[in-house]
Amino acid sequence: MGKRIIQQARGKGSHTYKVKKKAFRYRLKYPRALEGEGIVLKLLNSPAHSSPLAKIKHSKGFFYVPAFDKMVEGQKISFENSKIEKGNILKLKDIPIKTKIYNIESRPNDGGMFIKTAGNSATINRIAEGKIFIRFPSKKEKHFHPNCRAIIGVIAGAGRMDKPLLKAGKQYHIKKAKSKLWPRTSALKMNAIDHPFGSGRGKNPKSKIAKRNAPPGRKVGLIRPRRTGKKK
Repeated sequence: MGKRIIQQARGKGSHTYKVKKKAFRYRLKYPRALEGEGIVLKLLNSPAHSSPLAKIKHSKGFFYVPAFDKMVEGQKISFENSKIEKGNILKLKDIPIKTKIYNIESRPNDGGMFIKTAGNSATINRIAEGKIFIRFPSKKEKHFHPNCRAIIGVIAGAGRMDKPLLKAGKQYHIKKAKSKLWPRTSALKMNAIDHPFGSGRGKNPKSKIAKRNAPPGRKVGLIRPRRTGKKK
């Protein structure tokens, strides 16, 4: 008798695949209104995030953001001052070209969407036609509204991958904290009853195109691709 394939099991949400709610208790977003100055109350460790987090107090409460490199508790953070210093949260129009930034808003006042992982930063590349173009770590360029906000600096935790894991148990606990699928079994190595790609002589993948409204047990492989085959 076959088992439910892993997409079905994860979708059902058993104890095996549920993530700890406590890991995601910190929401990394700016408040809609920020005025004057803030102060770094505490630096925190979060199992759900790759970088250390900073709890920042402002005039109407507090919020959490990824900490920048060399941040210290008790440090003052400016929200309006045009002075370009690490940690200041400013609008893109007030930040000069070639400045490294992170936690960039996709739209003004949405709280920050881009560049949140440890050791990462983007660079303001150019200004044209009333838009600000930012170069991402992937070398791609994206344009933003001038009133979008960002933090000046580079996110802390850049050396987190330098030390080797040494044993599989360490990787298991890292993935478990974030509810990531690990270890992953190749679909081709499964039995036919356990996966649509299972069995078959040799390792010849069945090139199947699943329908967009297919159920989780059938929605595998190519999901409604625009085209298939090699480009000529």
